[in-house]
Amino acid sequence: MSNNEPGFETLAVHAGGAPDPATGARQTPVYQTTSFVFDDADHAASLFNLQLPGFIYSRLTNPTVSVLEERCAALEGGVGSTATSSGHAAQILALFPLMSPGDEIVAANKLYGGSINQMGHSYRKFGWSAKFVDPDDPENFRRAATDKTKAFFIESLANPGGVVTDMAAIAEIAHDIGVPLIVDNTMATPYLCRPFEHGADIIVHSTTKFLSGNGTAIGGMVVDSGTFNWMQNDKFPSLSQPAPEYHNLTFAETFGELTFTIYGHAIGLRDLGAAQSPMNAFLTLLGIETLPLRMDKHCSNALTVAEHLSNHDAVDWVSYAGLETDKYYALGQRYLPKGAGAVMTVGLKGGYDAGVKLVESVELFSHLANIGDSRSLVIHPASTTHRQLTEEQLSAAGAGAEVVRLSIGIESPADIIADLDQALARAGS
Repeated sequence: MSNNEPGFETLAVHAGGAPDPATGARQTPVYQTTSFVFDDADHAASLFNLQLPGFIYSRLTNPTVSVLEERCAALEGGVGSTATSSGHAAQILALFPLMSPGDEIVAANKLYGGSINQMGHSYRKFGWSAKFVDPDDPENFRRAATDKTKAFFIESLANPGGVVTDMAAIAEIAHDIGVPLIVDNTMATPYLCRPFEHGADIIVHSTTKFLSGNGTAIGGMVVDSGTFNWMQNDKFPSLSQPAPEYHNLTFAETFGELTFTIYGHAIGLRDLGAAQSPMNAFLTLLGIETLPLRMDKHCSNALTVAEHLSNHDAVDWVSYAGLETDKYYALGQRYLPKGAGAVMTVGLKGGYDAGVKLVESVELFSHLANIGDSRSLVIHPASTTHRQLTEEQLSAAGAGAEVVRLSIGIESPADIIADLDQALARAGS
């Protein structure tokens, strides 16, 4: 390979991986083992003291999982990653080093419904709280912040409505008050959007979705930019103060740009236990190899479908940032120049009943609670993924009673459109 920075497509295939030194196997092996043998007592002590990198126990580190972590870090332009058992686990692990009882985050109100539920209810059991604000006005984040605020949280491309968030403006406000910006980049993927280039500090993913791309493996990822200064104030004592369980070492002083990632493994995975399995990491690595090819096709198909539905008699509106008439088109051109992703929401003139009838009438589409599969998927959020939310929250999240979410796959676009047309005809009748 040349000395030039490898292209995205090359990184998607090669980053973090190499032929297995023991066998010569070209594909990354599945290291399906719980633990690893130490060379001697000194070697074991060095590993447990964080003085030496290596493998101890697969809840902490595993060779297969490590390849996935390195690949995701490379694709996002970060310094390190921590793989988790799911996307929701990644959100918990990202906040764990930052939060103490009584602390809060300021989050966009345009998020996946499960995230709103997690942050609005389950976080309270940790003594954490979340304030939800409309991200369309970045200054809402500044107005909501207090001395207890430890992070801002947004989605680069919001699920389900395909809302594009002005990351750079929100990042600037976060840095003004000395907190990191956490961006969920699941819907966009690093192929379409690179949040670190726009000021984000931490990225989370549900690797279950587009990174895997085949509907086989649950997983999550936390990626660190390595650029946030954890010592700039006293907001983050877990990282900037001595850690008694590691002989009072200070993570930020000892590990520099890898502070957040080392903490994620040494304490986050150690104590929360939300590790990704080696088999799921292996399946996700296989998916990432074709990520650029799939995302190009997803975006092309999605734009074709959005344009068709925009002129359909049964459709009231389409929310997709790839449409020139869309509210978020300009932001989409800035942050997602390669395409606006695969997911869109559609408002049906027939309301709630039409949405339910449509998801019961599709044939090519699969009615299920996922996005990012190679297959086209559909769901009615108000009756499923977002059903825990109030009417006000449903409206804010772009998931009202009339809304159907489409995740457009990589099939022939004519077949996708034909299935939607026949389902819409049944829904209308």
